[in-house]
Amino acid sequence: MFRVIASRAATCALRTVPVAKHFSTLTKKQVLTPLAVSINKNTTQIRQFSAKAPLTKKTLEERIILVLSLYDKIDAKKLTMDSDFTKDLGLDSLDHVEVVMAIEEEFGFEIPDGDADRFKTPRDIFQYIADKEDVFE
Repeated sequence: MFRVIASRAATCALRTVPVAKHFSTLTKKQVLTPLAVSINKNTTQIRQFSAKAPLTKKTLEERIILVLSLYDKIDAKKLTMDSDFTKDLGLDSLDHVEVVMAIEEEFGFEIPDGDADRFKTPRDIFQYIADKEDVFE
């Protein structure tokens, strides 16, 4: 059975420390995060997770096109970065919401409804994500 313990001071990528020593560093007010997993009574492995891989304009465009082309109601042959969702691809408002949800899931953040309503083409989505995620290259 695993017990999750951690401290904010745990900064090593992967190391082993005695559990008793680790518990002595924790205080009641300290915020615990799932960085360390107690494997047995004597050792604890501490893991640190890395950030997301950096996006480039090319990979961003490819991921947007891939997500949109996998949507059932979009004809992949008609899909370009400048295709209008309603005029060229024939999507209605419900389809637009589902597309935005798929984009949110792909990129791991929520897009407010006010911003999502302004998406008319895949290029609009591209520009929004590039601005939000600081994609410059």
